[in-house]
Amino acid sequence: MKILYFAWLRTKIGAGSEEVTPPAEIEDVGGLIDWLKGRGGGYAEALDDLSLVRVAVNQEHVGLDHPVKAGDEVALFPPVTGG
Repeated sequence: MKILYFAWLRTKIGAGSEEVTPPAEIEDVGGLIDWLKGRGGGYAEALDDLSLVRVAVNQEHVGLDHPVKAGDEVALFPPVTGG
């Protein structure tokens, strides 16, 4: 699974992207985020307030209950405003 981090999430985590293999019991976005937060450091800080984080799976905006699987691309980014 490829994880992409954008804006201040990238800064706090210290990477723009990474390949991860979460445990088999991770079935949805919420579980994936909890697993990432458990890695500590910048992950815990960046993902502490989920009201400030949006998620896309395979380039489609989704909620925390959206399923994830091996091979997915998951993007984590702050809310985006238009103008």
